[in-house]
Amino acid sequence: MTGVSARHKFMNDAPRSLADAALEPQPPATALALPAACYAQPEFAVAERRTVFARNWQLVAHAAQVAGAGDHALAEIAGVPLLVVRGDDGELRALHNVCRHRAGPLAGCDGRGAKQLTCRYHGWRYALDGRLLGAPDMGRARDFDVASVRLPQAHVAEWQGLVFAALDDTPPFGEVVDGIDARLGAVSLADYRFDRHAGYEVACNWKVYVDNYLEGYHVGCVHPTLAPLLDDERYATTAARWASLQSSPLAGGGPYAQGEALYWWLYPNTMLNVLPGRLQTNRVTPLAVDRCRVDFDYFYAADVTAEACFEDQRFSDEVQVEDIGICEAVQRGLASGSYVAGRLNPRHESGLLHFHELLRAAYRTAA
Repeated sequence: MTGVSARHKFMNDAPRSLADAALEPQPPATALALPAACYAQPEFAVAERRTVFARNWQLVAHAAQVAGAGDHALAEIAGVPLLVVRGDDGELRALHNVCRHRAGPLAGCDGRGAKQLTCRYHGWRYALDGRLLGAPDMGRARDFDVASVRLPQAHVAEWQGLVFAALDDTPPFGEVVDGIDARLGAVSLADYRFDRHAGYEVACNWKVYVDNYLEGYHVGCVHPTLAPLLDDERYATTAARWASLQSSPLAGGGPYAQGEALYWWLYPNTMLNVLPGRLQTNRVTPLAVDRCRVDFDYFYAADVTAEACFEDQRFSDEVQVEDIGICEAVQRGLASGSYVAGRLNPRHESGLLHFHELLRAAYRTAA
């Protein structure tokens, strides 16, 4: 088949609408990956904002950022700006960071100890629970009732020192993290201290990065220094309703001296990398159909030395550079017009299939 006719066949076969994308569930033994159109056509990004991101829990802050009254952190879910804030009553809320007057922001950065929230556009003032306290020079507005104005709120949950938020129609948060506490045992991630943030902008669809995270199949080809530290024969993937876990004993070398590597993914875009004495949280945010941002935060147990932290982060940066290179190459392949959905490896890519099945269900909902 010539290149021109192959591209013509691809364009004819590719889903051109959300209705076409309502794909049937894939049996594990014969499963195909998602079609290239899901990674390259803008209508899928629009559908995902509504049916994937707006309806599921996402990591938005660490509890230490919002420990005291008035402490606040900025976040965004499905295009909605959020302000995660601890109230005077001790309650944690995820308020919409959008003034009810003319949509100005109430905060432009993370902060500590705010007494109230003031719109940066026209000075409307809100309590930490979202109630409007005052609106300058609005006395001439007929029937304007300050007490009737309140900032909308997203759902919020605090777990293991991490703060999650969701907009609407979400599964119960306990279902998302079901089984994780039991697997962690005596380890309390809430006791780990924050050390460093690192952000990467990657020229690929957000799903390409998540796909890559969800399988160890590529490790031997892409990560020459990581591969010897993991036990390929005992590398296992287990799936829950809204999450999956990849686990492997550590071979004992580099920053991973001994113990077990636990890589949790929480649908749709949160990763928790738990290794002895350390936690890396990883959030993947779509920026465009072919671009995403990956945010890493590093946390460590009290007995981990500064030298060990430095080596852990150096090694992680090295792995991320390798992942970014292959993800950007995959995105170019998906957008080329050449790719037709390929078969998945039943042993190594079961976590990837789990992700794709959740997405297929979301696409059917959108259609």
